[in-house]
Amino acid sequence: MHIQWHSSSVDAVEASLGTSRTDGLSDDAARERIAQYGRNTLPKGRIEHPILRFLRQFHAPLVYILIASGVVTAIIGGITDTSVILGVVLLNAIIGFVQEGKAISSLARLANSVVGTATVVRGGVRMRLAMEEIVPGDVVVLESGDRVPADLRLVWVKDLAIAESSLTGESVPSEKQSLPVDATSVLADRASMAYASTVVTRGAGMGLVVATGKSTEVGTISTLLNEAPSLQTPLTQQIARFSNVILVAILLLAAGTFAVGVMRGERPVDMIMAAVALSVGAIPEGLPAAVTIILAIGVNRMARRRAIVRSLPVVETLGSTTVICSDKTGTLTENQMTVVGLTTASAEYIVQGTGYRPEGDILLRKNADAASPVHIGRDVALHETLRVGVLCSTASVHQVDGYWQALGDPTEAALVVAGMKASLHRDVEQELMPLADVVPFSSDAQFMATLHHTQPSGSRIYMKGALEALLPRCTMMMGQTGSHESLDMQTITSHVETMSAEGLRVLACAMKDVDGRLEELSAADLSGGFVLTGIVGMVDPPRPEVRASIAECHRAGVGVKMITGDHAITAVAIARDLGIIEVAGHPSEYVRTGRDLEQLSDEQLEDAAERFSVFARVTAEQKLRLVHALQRRGHVVAMTGDGVNDAPALRTANVGIAMGGTGTDVAKDASDIVLTDDNFTTIVAAVEEGRTVFENLMKFIVWTIPTNAAEGLVILVAVALGIALPILPIHILWINMTTAVILGLPLAFEPTPHDVMERRPRRMNDSLFSRDILMRTGLMVLLLLSSGFGIYFWELSSGSTLVEAQTAAAAVFVVIQTFYLFNCRTLVGPSTHPITSNMTVLYGAALMALLQLAFTYVPFFNDVFRTAPLPLTSWMYILACGLASYVIVSIEKVLRR
Repeated sequence: MHIQWHSSSVDAVEASLGTSRTDGLSDDAARERIAQYGRNTLPKGRIEHPILRFLRQFHAPLVYILIASGVVTAIIGGITDTSVILGVVLLNAIIGFVQEGKAISSLARLANSVVGTATVVRGGVRMRLAMEEIVPGDVVVLESGDRVPADLRLVWVKDLAIAESSLTGESVPSEKQSLPVDATSVLADRASMAYASTVVTRGAGMGLVVATGKSTEVGTISTLLNEAPSLQTPLTQQIARFSNVILVAILLLAAGTFAVGVMRGERPVDMIMAAVALSVGAIPEGLPAAVTIILAIGVNRMARRRAIVRSLPVVETLGSTTVICSDKTGTLTENQMTVVGLTTASAEYIVQGTGYRPEGDILLRKNADAASPVHIGRDVALHETLRVGVLCSTASVHQVDGYWQALGDPTEAALVVAGMKASLHRDVEQELMPLADVVPFSSDAQFMATLHHTQPSGSRIYMKGALEALLPRCTMMMGQTGSHESLDMQTITSHVETMSAEGLRVLACAMKDVDGRLEELSAADLSGGFVLTGIVGMVDPPRPEVRASIAECHRAGVGVKMITGDHAITAVAIARDLGIIEVAGHPSEYVRTGRDLEQLSDEQLEDAAERFSVFARVTAEQKLRLVHALQRRGHVVAMTGDGVNDAPALRTANVGIAMGGTGTDVAKDASDIVLTDDNFTTIVAAVEEGRTVFENLMKFIVWTIPTNAAEGLVILVAVALGIALPILPIHILWINMTTAVILGLPLAFEPTPHDVMERRPRRMNDSLFSRDILMRTGLMVLLLLSSGFGIYFWELSSGSTLVEAQTAAAAVFVVIQTFYLFNCRTLVGPSTHPITSNMTVLYGAALMALLQLAFTYVPFFNDVFRTAPLPLTSWMYILACGLASYVIVSIEKVLRR
């Protein structure tokens, strides 16, 4: 039976584990348990051997046909043809192997997350122990800065706070306690627990180990990550289906070619060569390499836009994305707590600026649009509220390499920055009022207090904390001139409710003057007599550029959903500010929490995932369920995350996007893309690049497929007519491989279409070949066939040799492809970009012309490829065919548009 450790009493936990909270386990008991439970490490995933990874590059139907063709030609003596065919196969395999890169190392990174030492009590003796030797029942001692080595049920705490954002997604450290919590509490609310891989930010504590290794929460995520499949992308699925169709068609046509030829009395050996020629011609040999290279070019373009791609096919998947599921903290927000509002007895203020950079003005809220910055000397209550935040704090902010960084609690750092914006600096203020004593923040007391000496011989106590903790200690509130006024509870409550509804974290600030010099603070000093100076509202603010990016997503037909471990009200407020949702009623109507999701069946979850755009207090398993639910509804899901808890969902999503700055190694290694600037706007830029890559990839496919179809049909028609092959298999390989790289690849550098982010996402089940593209392909096949046979028969009728006629037929294929390349710069209508916007197209055409001349006139090429020089008149007819094809396709594009 599974024990709910977080809701069990300390005595019950102690009894269940058979241990002592004071003395811990004996050495013998620890040895027995390490044999029973294993070491405190996480299972490592299997890594594919490089040799197997290389061999997998040959595992494709079209590659099998090429290999079989090479073997057949070798058997019947075509060594040159065999060498070229197998050389093509090997080149494609090498390109795929190199581009695929290193194997996934997520589980290895996870295993490293519990490496190190921890303080443990065994047999009543405190000692440092390797984390992997810790077992259930051990007593672990925690101090500030420690990493939690295993899942612990806390038995004693002293102002203990633990940063759990990597596990729960919550941006503020979790305050801990030893008392049990409700059994239905979600992971982020289990204050009586400390979890492996999280970090102590403040205080001290002691806990009993309740789970180690793969049984911990992070171990459960490791298991989920291991089980989460890596999905095929829409492109790989469609190319796989396309390859299967081609496979069947080629086999049928090759068999038909052989049968027809033998029936006509041709030699079987000749018909075998004809079948091989048809197979080699119909297979787009250059397509795998071209797809890989085009995607790699897209990877480089994305890298320049701060998105590092770890998996090539995912570049295209981004263009098909229909839903982006984004974490809140650090992606949509700054991940830097910021004071944005202050309220005193006389006024409400807005604090400008975001993050830890101490820049920004303080303005009166009622006329913030037209107001000048407030001089804090004109409102004593405002001045003292800011001073409380500066002096009643242990945090600090420093500029490192041009960036402002916080040391200490994020909430305190926000208060310090707010004071610095008003030119209040701790070192200056402490010279005026030296620090004498500190009562640290306590999760039980919910406040922090500091004692300062004032001139000439007095003392002052500053206090900050939760409103419910400070109000009972306050008898008055401070007015604008520093006068003490009666507490207006109704006004205070109204201000707090307004701030909370906006998703702000609310703190109260208070002070108390004491006659005489106090050297330390007592409970009586803190029990009452304080003056409330003001209320502070803070938030992890939205990134200013994200709102426009979300609007762009909506225009592009891409939905945005926030999935966070933070509180529901905060999540709704941020989502409203960013334009993810429009709130017209109570916030609860627009959000679903992890507790809500627990109650839903898979069918109900699909409805909720489709309907709602904000999900709060969500666990790792629930993120995974949400991704699955959206995928079952036909969505292509991009998922962002930075924590250990995000890794399974990142792996399962069609596109996993990790944060490069704040992200854990586990999240990065489970992802397909890593953002170097942790910015949602970069995701939108990546989607744009993904759409551009697919657009250019389709241009290549539309350009290359007609040639392959025409080459195969040339062989079939020649056999049916009982004539010599107009082009040989080795000519076909020359055409396919040289033109694919030299002519086709320049299409990868086509600039982004102006309207690419105004189109709806391409659906996963959309065919690569629409009706328009099929008609274009048919037109080009007809043009190539008629031109190829026309030139071939004209050459023979003009007295040319068979080799010269075959050379001319091969040349007309290359020339028409060159002219068609310029047609394919746009799929529909004329190009809106000048021809100089992609100079590689011009360079490719020029280089192909030189190579084709070498193919025709250089003796070495004549011997290897069985070609012969052509007279000038032949080239005039060949170029006329190319120009005619360009004009015909241009007219077709205009008519179709």
